[in-house]
Amino acid sequence: MNKAADKQARILIIDDEPEITDIVETYFESVGFDVKTANSGEDGLSQARKFKPNLILLDIMMPNTSGYEVCNQLKSMPELTGVPVVFLTGRDTREDSGRSFQVGGDMFVKKPFSCERLLDLVRIALSSTVK
Repeated sequence: MNKAADKQARILIIDDEPEITDIVETYFESVGFDVKTANSGEDGLSQARKFKPNLILLDIMMPNTSGYEVCNQLKSMPELTGVPVVFLTGRDTREDSGRSFQVGGDMFVKKPFSCERLLDLVRIALSSTVK
């Protein structure tokens, strides 16, 4: 996927930390993505149904509904089954990494991360789904 293609890509960021969603949203919009955010799993699921993102950035550790549970629900929706999910986490355990892939995640990124590095990973994930 090239930079021109970013303009067509829709990204949903689901993270319970508004500072993270604000920073990532601002950066990704500045390079041309259409971005929506949610600060809870429940809101994220609702946004995903309406927004129909091309990629989802999803925090693992959130109150009420974990990122794993959210991913399971997203992947059970026929219209979102093929949407790549990039997990974000402050933890760095093999268990989290393994479980991320078991529930349908495509990538696993440890916090803190640079927006530039995250952008590279997002473009890789999108290029594998865009034909």
